Amino acid sequence: MQTKALKIGTRASPLALAQATETRARLMAAHGLGEEAFEIVPLTTTGDRILDRPLSEVGGKGLFTKELEEALFDGRIDIAVHSSKDMATVLPEGLEVSTFLPREDTRDAFIGKLAPSIAELPHGAVVGSASLRRQALIRRMRPDLDVVIFRGNVQTRLRKLEEGIAAGTLLANAGLRRLGMEHVITDLMSLEMFPPAPGQGAIGIEIRSADAWVKQMLAPIHDEPTGYALACERAYLRVLDGSCRTPIAGHAVVDGDRLYFSGIILSLDGQEAHEVRAEGKATDAEAIGRAAGEEVRDRAGTRFFEGWG
Repeated sequence: MQTKALKIGTRASPLALAQATETRARLMAAHGLGEEAFEIVPLTTTGDRILDRPLSEVGGKGLFTKELEEALFDGRIDIAVHSSKDMATVLPEGLEVSTFLPREDTRDAFIGKLAPSIAELPHGAVVGSASLRRQALIRRMRPDLDVVIFRGNVQTRLRKLEEGIAAGTLLANAGLRRLGMEHVITDLMSLEMFPPAPGQGAIGIEIRSADAWVKQMLAPIHDEPTGYALACERAYLRVLDGSCRTPIAGHAVVDGDRLYFSGIILSLDGQEAHEVRAEGKATDAEAIGRAAGEEVRDRAGTRFFEGWG
């Protein structure tokens, strides 16, 4: 019998709190427990505080996880709920991602003020995005557009749109759906034209590796197909040394016992790209992702990666 509340660590943004609330609801249903059995612990991360610079200039993805991982180590929380695309590919020793919730829609959503889609924006229009992947894909589609850095949570970015700072921006459809904000979307980007970030749409739960009680609590809510897809995507990203300095997209889909992966790496201006596709048994997910990363890395050559430093 559970004798203490399981402490759920999360960033303090509205989307992060929605993800923590979903995690709590799934745990309550799986174990027949009430809300009092789970405590949501919001924490502010370095990435939440630094909003005036690209993440690539101030430390990359770990800025959204460092404080949560410190809270795991010192026992203030029992689990940390993350957007999987924000997680580094190599975790601190003693921590692991044990659980993935069922994946949401992985597509990017465009929110336009001057036009409903990127294709219909006027020449030279300003589009805001903090993601180098999105910036490169926009430039690949429309080299004439002015792409500027757009940081902040969902609500902050939408406010910047209303203030006229940009004519449009891109957000993860999964996040907007979790917030019940699909109504702001003016266009959904196709996976072929605008492939997602590795991990996009998936909630990952990080724990202390030695914490058997927590592993037992989380086991019933783990989604196996999402776990295989993320193992593939994260292995691909790890080979490419993926961080916020690198325009990388990668997407794995599990169908029965088969896994299908597609990935792309781009130059910052979007004008050079190298694509890769792979498939195999879902149980070989990590090996498939690793091989895909090695293939596209070798195909691009060292010259391509020199601009990523």
